[in-house]
This record gives sequence, structure tokens and C-alpha cells, in this order.
Amino acid sequence: MLNRWDPFAEINRLQDQFRRASDQTERASFAPAVNIFEDKEGIHLTAEVPGMKPEDVHVDVENRVLTISGERKLEKAEQKDGYHRIERSYGKFTRSFTLPDTVDGEKIAASIKDGVLTVLLPKRAVAQSKKINVTTS
Repeated sequence: MLNRWDPFAEINRLQDQFRRASDQTERASFAPAVNIFEDKEGIHLTAEVPGMKPEDVHVDVENRVLTISGERKLEKAEQKDGYHRIERSYGKFTRSFTLPDTVDGEKIAASIKDGVLTVLLPKRAVAQSKKINVTTS
């Protein structure tokens, strides 16, 4: 008996297989979502780090690059009648951002409250230009 080969069915099967593999990869890794905005005080960076303690998050600055890293560990998985479900992402993460020259790297402050990491990147004092009078000699 001959079966008719349907190339479109094969493409759909491969796309579904690829989609399932990429969904599992995305859930396996964790990278906190970040918002960045600027005001007169400086640049504010906020990152979602639910369930993480200050000792689990590291904020470093080196060569004008701000790096946020850490690890969100698996706390407790729901288990009922042999059913195991984990939807939140866990694992190590690193996010890096290049800082503009206007940021004062010595005065950066970071804190965590209600699952949100807030990093304040204060601006440097701007050098004032000075007008020099030109005289004849």
C-alpha cells in the first residue's frame, strides 16, 4: 500500500516540534524584565526580581558597563497525585548595560523592595563653560 506524502503536513509537524522545543528553552532560563528612564536626578533602572533577596542579586560597574546578575532558585514545586508543574523560570541570569559618560559611577545605589530591584545612576556635575574675554595688547 502506498501512502501519499504531504509536504505541508511535514512542514507543520516540524514547526510544531520546533515551537515546543523553543518554549521549553524559554521557560528554563530567567532574565528579569527591565525598565530604564531618565530624569533630572539621573538614570533609573528597575528590574523585576520576584522572590529574590538582596544577597541573591549582584550589581557591578566596570569600564562604564553596569551588570546585574544573580540566581533565582527553585523554592517549592506543586505536587499532587504524581502531577508536577513548574511555570516560573529559574536559574542564573546576567544583564549588562553600557552607561553614558554623564553617569557618576561612584554614587550608584541599588535596593530591592516588593520584588523590584531599583538602581539609581546619578548624573555627574556638568562642567560649566567659562567665557574668556579677549583683549588687545
